[in-house]
Amino acid sequence: MTVDIALTLLILLAALVLFATEKLRVDVVAMLVLIAVGIFGLIPSDQLFLGFSNSAVITVWAVYMVSGALFKTGVADTMGRAILKVAGSGESRLIATIMLTVGVISAFMNNVGAVAMLMPAVIGISRQTKVAVSKMLIPLAFASLLGGKMTLIGTPANILAAGILTELGLPSFGFFEFTPMGIVVLATGVIYMVVIGRHLLPLREGARGKEDFNHLRGYVTEVRVTTNSPLNGKTLLESRLGEEYDFTVLAMQRENGNQPPLHRDTIIRSGDLMAVESSAANILAAGNTLGLAISVEQELVDIEHLEPRDVQLVEVVVAPNSHLVGLSMEEAHFRDRFGFTVLAISRQGEIITQRLRDIPLQAGDMLLLQGTQSHIDVLQEGQDFLVLVPVEHEQYRLNKAPIAVGALLLAIGLTIFAGMNIALAMVIAAMIMILSGALTIEEAYESVDWRTVFLVAGMLPLGTAMALTGTAQFLADIILSIFGPFGPRAALAGIYLLAALITQPMSNAAAIVLVVPIALDTAFALDANYKTFTMAVVIGAATSFLSPVGHKANVLVFGPGGYKFTDYARVGFLLTVILIIVSMIFLPIFWPLFPE
Repeated sequence: MTVDIALTLLILLAALVLFATEKLRVDVVAMLVLIAVGIFGLIPSDQLFLGFSNSAVITVWAVYMVSGALFKTGVADTMGRAILKVAGSGESRLIATIMLTVGVISAFMNNVGAVAMLMPAVIGISRQTKVAVSKMLIPLAFASLLGGKMTLIGTPANILAAGILTELGLPSFGFFEFTPMGIVVLATGVIYMVVIGRHLLPLREGARGKEDFNHLRGYVTEVRVTTNSPLNGKTLLESRLGEEYDFTVLAMQRENGNQPPLHRDTIIRSGDLMAVESSAANILAAGNTLGLAISVEQELVDIEHLEPRDVQLVEVVVAPNSHLVGLSMEEAHFRDRFGFTVLAISRQGEIITQRLRDIPLQAGDMLLLQGTQSHIDVLQEGQDFLVLVPVEHEQYRLNKAPIAVGALLLAIGLTIFAGMNIALAMVIAAMIMILSGALTIEEAYESVDWRTVFLVAGMLPLGTAMALTGTAQFLADIILSIFGPFGPRAALAGIYLLAALITQPMSNAAAIVLVVPIALDTAFALDANYKTFTMAVVIGAATSFLSPVGHKANVLVFGPGGYKFTDYARVGFLLTVILIIVSMIFLPIFWPLFPE
């Protein structure tokens, strides 16, 4: 083993540990990898930043923009809801329909976006049919991963794998060359989940709005503002009740019986009766300091009917790429920015109701919010939240839907029939979306998961280093020594297994960058079909089924489904094993191991 190979393996190991422990963001880890590769001179300095101009990276952000337009124009949502209407009420039929729907949508837009669009509808169906939401959301997430294998643009991993082949001067995959194998793996996932997986899924209801809200009953009380209270004449914002006393004002009533709407500029007056949520200790401590007298009559608030006409309870999930991840409510200026009060946080099955302002948000957190109908638009803007309950006044640009569909079809046609580079074709489609008004430029930038872009651009130099230093060949030799004596199909299974294991602690895009060079060297050593081995990596890297952190789609359904960490492994382990067997049967059929 040379020094360069040892250094490359050390960087690879360090990256795996950092990805697995999640001590740092994935894009930060990727940048540290890039810096390490540059400092140790493992690749020429003029190649160090080529990842940012790599055609695969450009295709990734362009596809995100195209997906954003399909979202904003309601194309995928309309298709998804139409299909879900025929799902019926039986559990098996619901699971199969949901999985097929999200699988087809994921073939043409990023899988996280597909899950985000369909999840509110699936939760609504759960409440209508009385089928537990926990029986449907893991199938939704898993099917999005499998459906993404059906086209070249289905996931960034597909794009990267094809891009690596192109960079090496090898014939790459066509747009629909993924489709036969993609159909097989999606069908396998659907059959497994209907026959076996649904029996392994937990029977839980997840978070359920008012049911969760009733959990706050013990923390709600009513206080009256006394004549000498320092709050008299101040607005709710100026009172700093939330910031300093961890109070949530749920309702207010004047002495004349009127109930003013609650917002930051609502003025507190002497004699006002306020329903507040906080701990008993906070309420008692604030009583003397703020001149608040506890009311024992409980005449203002009935917990069961707490929502005034203009106030809504809204459930939202913190998106995986939300700008608020890592920030507390206070740091994010949540009330001022969004106009909603956070009543509770549901995280990994735990309902958190105290000191909410100090708790850093995590991706997948479900928030129970209270605010006015007029502020719901603020929640839906941008990429920070997924509103779980469909909102009637949400407006899609339906008149732009034909343009969005036409731009996508144009990109596909240019790729297939005109032989145009996929990066250029998708950039053209993205620009059509923007110029036509199907997507604003601000929305275009917001729709891109920049963490993924920087992750891929930062990890590509490590992939290059693995090839140039001989590390990929070194690891390929190890795989051949273990699996080679059992034949090329066993070596193919070894590559698949390596991709499936390495994708669990890291992004599947990063797994592609690291494992494809090893797969190619293994294939060349066996004089086997490099496309067969590359596709084994692509399919293996999609099997992020063993934990909620394996993929952002898994994170998205974690809170709403009321899942525990181990639920994913219980359902996903057997599916992973079955997919290995199915892949070993069908991969050599679609891409013969030794083509003539």
